[in-house]
Amino acid sequence: KVPFEVICLAEAVQSGEYESAYLVLGGPGWSLRDFYTGDGLRRHLSNPERVNIVNLEDFVASANQGNL
Repeated sequence: KVPFEVICLAEAVQSGEYESAYLVLGGPGWSLRDFYTGDGLRRHLSNPERVNIVNLEDFVASANQGNL
């Protein structure tokens, strides 16, 4: 599911309508959470630069600081 969503987000960004995208993984139940948030998926994608995979805590912190 996560790789498919990243592909969809990358296509939306490449369409020119958006500058970047975020996929937020919330909750502790993710068996591959560290893999996804640690750029493990990036080497399998052709143009992943503007799709950010982050955990909920980091996303909220970035939003609160105005860094999105």
